[in-house]
Amino acid sequence: MQSKVGYQELVRRAEAEIETIDAVAAIAAAGDEETVFIDLRDIRELQREGMIPGARHIPRGMLEFWIDPQSPYHKPLFSEPKRFIFYCNLGWRSALAAQVAQQMGLENLCHIGGGFEAWKSAGGAVEKKA
Repeated sequence: MQSKVGYQELVRRAEAEIETIDAVAAIAAAGDEETVFIDLRDIRELQREGMIPGARHIPRGMLEFWIDPQSPYHKPLFSEPKRFIFYCNLGWRSALAAQVAQQMGLENLCHIGGGFEAWKSAGGAVEKKA
């Protein structure tokens, strides 16, 4: 019988394969036209807590379909030569998402360790989502 792997181990494995930046580095990248922040949180989280100004909301459940150029749901954004910074609330979903995106061939990406909570704690700007 194979043992189960919990979310903490999955996140640990993902972070061993991807680039993680801290909130201070993410704040420094804000406003760079070559950088796109990808907010993976649920729409209710965005409405309740706000988001990083200028971030693109990509529902976590659609990420793979939006990245893959062969998918009928592909978004051209993911074919652009941009740097992608993924984030969620605490950095768990974004670590897993960044790992999958990297496996799919998306280059020049990372995620914010500690997520949106770390961003806010470091003094990052927040805009309200209607």
